[in-house]
Amino acid sequence: MKYLIVLGDGMADRPLTELKGMTPLEYAATPNFDKLAAKSSVGLVKTVPDGMKPGSDVANLSVLGYDPKRYYSGRSPLEALSIGVIMKPGDVAVRTNLVTLSDEEKLEDKTMLDYSAGEIPTEEARKIIESVEEELGSEKLKFYSGVSYRHCLIETNGTTATRLTPPHDISGKKVGEYLPQGEMGGEMRELIRRSGEILAEHPVNVKRRAEGKRPATHVWFWGAGTKPTLDTFFSKFGLKGAIVSAVDLLKGIAKGTEMYAPCVKGATGTLSTNWKGKVEAVKDCFKSGIDYVYLHFEAPDECGHQGDIPGKIAAIEKVDEALGELKEFLDSTGEDYKIAVLPDHPTPIEVRTHTSSPVPYMIYDSRKPVDSGLKYNEKDAQNGEYLDNGQMIIAKMTEDKNA
Repeated sequence: MKYLIVLGDGMADRPLTELKGMTPLEYAATPNFDKLAAKSSVGLVKTVPDGMKPGSDVANLSVLGYDPKRYYSGRSPLEALSIGVIMKPGDVAVRTNLVTLSDEEKLEDKTMLDYSAGEIPTEEARKIIESVEEELGSEKLKFYSGVSYRHCLIETNGTTATRLTPPHDISGKKVGEYLPQGEMGGEMRELIRRSGEILAEHPVNVKRRAEGKRPATHVWFWGAGTKPTLDTFFSKFGLKGAIVSAVDLLKGIAKGTEMYAPCVKGATGTLSTNWKGKVEAVKDCFKSGIDYVYLHFEAPDECGHQGDIPGKIAAIEKVDEALGELKEFLDSTGEDYKIAVLPDHPTPIEVRTHTSSPVPYMIYDSRKPVDSGLKYNEKDAQNGEYLDNGQMIIAKMTEDKNA
């Protein structure tokens, strides 16, 4: 038996007047979703436990079968795993975005123009983080470069008591009331301010401005946490697992759970990602003897944060195409298989950030298709079964594994 999860990050949404009262998932052309949904169990699943923030970290752990209330220790530590940072006891990892702030003189008066600095390429971002580390790094603080705008700060003997706000939650807002507060708040605010001085005339930014691109004007901190402890996927579920993703968060989860995580050239986590390469990576995983593959597409979430309706629709349609190709592949193998399709959380266009609402899922079993009479979208899913936690996805996928 083979198991495939196709996860469209942030794919769920709310009805939009621009789409005649439909959600992007309803509006998009998704023939493969709908064809499979007609033969699948369709419903809603609550992926974010009560009292926890609806981050991709919490929600993806949940869908992977790891109770976030037990296993979650912060987002950045998972990304640090992917980057290859070895955290010591007492270390705190802090997610460090490269962002674009407006040009008012006082930091408090600036506006969050872009949480991704124009989706800055990894190589350009690496040069900027190297400069930040050279100027602001110390025995206590060390900066590590990641992918695109996503980077990491390690605090030796650090604290998680500082109040930090994700930059994608404050797009278009003045940053003053969202700057770090609490135990390390003053020091972190000063690091953000000083980063603006360092990056103002950085060669990478000079070039980006000349090309009409947004510069990376500052660093921004959020997602702090301590060293994670995760059970291996095989010991927990008895399956050889893999995660195919472009982003450090999912690659870090893979590393922490000892799942295979192939490196796909050109995988960016955006609408311009190497969609075909990721699909081929899934096929290669199954051909190599892996039982369970978790295919993660970040693009719908990115477009949701940017308020990009056409982009989100295009991303959903790309996920649909990937599903169609992978179902054909699994059919060709002659093996029994199950496919689950779902987002980790909604990223509604109208709020441009994550919410905790339940998300639509479908589970298809090649051995026993069902006649659901439903399509795959938020509205139809309300007529199906309700799962009260994300771990029930893998439970349902593997319920008869040893039968």
